[in-house]
Amino acid sequence: MRLLAIRAPHLHTASVSVFVRSGSAHEPPRDNGISHVIEHMAFKGTPTRDARRINLDAERLGADVNAHTDKDHTAYYMYGMPRDTATMIGMLGDIVRHATYPEAELARERTVLLAELADDQDDPISTAYRLFDEASFGRHPVARPVIGTARTISRFTRADLVAHVARQYSGTNVVAGVIGDVDPEAAIAAMAAAFETMPRGTPNTIDAPAFAGGLRARRVTGSSQTHLVAGFPIPSLRADDPTARVAAALLGEGMSSPLLHQLRERLGLVYHADCSADVMDSWGQFMVEASTSPGNVEALLVELAKMLDAHAGHIDAAELRRARNQVLVARLRTLERGGRRLEDAALDLFALDRTRGHEEWLDRIASVTAAKVRRLFERMLAAGPAVALTGNVRPGMREQAAMLLKVRGT
Repeated sequence: MRLLAIRAPHLHTASVSVFVRSGSAHEPPRDNGISHVIEHMAFKGTPTRDARRINLDAERLGADVNAHTDKDHTAYYMYGMPRDTATMIGMLGDIVRHATYPEAELARERTVLLAELADDQDDPISTAYRLFDEASFGRHPVARPVIGTARTISRFTRADLVAHVARQYSGTNVVAGVIGDVDPEAAIAAMAAAFETMPRGTPNTIDAPAFAGGLRARRVTGSSQTHLVAGFPIPSLRADDPTARVAAALLGEGMSSPLLHQLRERLGLVYHADCSADVMDSWGQFMVEASTSPGNVEALLVELAKMLDAHAGHIDAAELRRARNQVLVARLRTLERGGRRLEDAALDLFALDRTRGHEEWLDRIASVTAAKVRRLFERMLAAGPAVALTGNVRPGMREQAAMLLKVRGT
């Protein structure tokens, strides 16, 4: 198990986090969503605290306690005053190591989880991202939704949760961290005490998924707009290559970017559009998201195809400087957000077995050249896209998207 303590005197609060390399990508099909259920149920009681006591003990300190589940990891965290760091470490250790997952609480929480699932399925943009993942990676575990399905959520028992934790929650798959105006040696000692009984285990590894590509479409009743998510494969975090992050900023970050300037400001085709590079432990996705009226879908697709082709042919030097500066400022802001900084460090440890220093990170961004970005766009287009359309999907839209974005096998 790795323990991480960062002294940051400029921060007025302390962040304590526990990251487990266990998410939906580590689940067999019949257990899809179990990591998310475990994250919810971890706060329902330990041998020394019931659910209300967990919240009360945190709130008496003025602290916030919460968690989230992603495809490649689960995170538990508390934010509070630096003087309470040892207490917060002890509480998170109790929750992560000794949760009891009471049957009665599971029956009640199941209703909450099913309501969360229904809300997610009613959202056309969330639906678009689920379909995009399916188009990208087919039946690979990374394509399955973090939240699971109604069938799996309804079936899980306490024994299922306990067995999954026993398999997945082991020392080699856990990073515990603290950041703030704290004594690093004292923080390390407190974390070591809280987790000293955790078994070593073996790494929860994920085979890199093969990118499939293709097109998925689903009409969502009641939606007046059409929502598009289109994207391509990019290198994983293990590649330690920031080119895709710079490329995403260049294409679609900020109102002056080509995506926003052309689609919104100049042509009025969209209210919202965005571009991002989602880089995980063993896979990555470059994604363009946009929402428009059904009558503007064809024009949107035409313009997006033109932009992608243009960036595979030439990268403007001034635009590249803008993109690099935006990424650099975003990184600097991360240094001011304790929890985010800890999470980045933990994901580095899982993927690279080391943390990347601030100066190294900045040097890597500065080294991204126009040639590297152009070649990335070239490789993405050669791979072919994955595309999802949801909301008000009219007849013929699938065919338009497949033709204009050059979707293969559709």
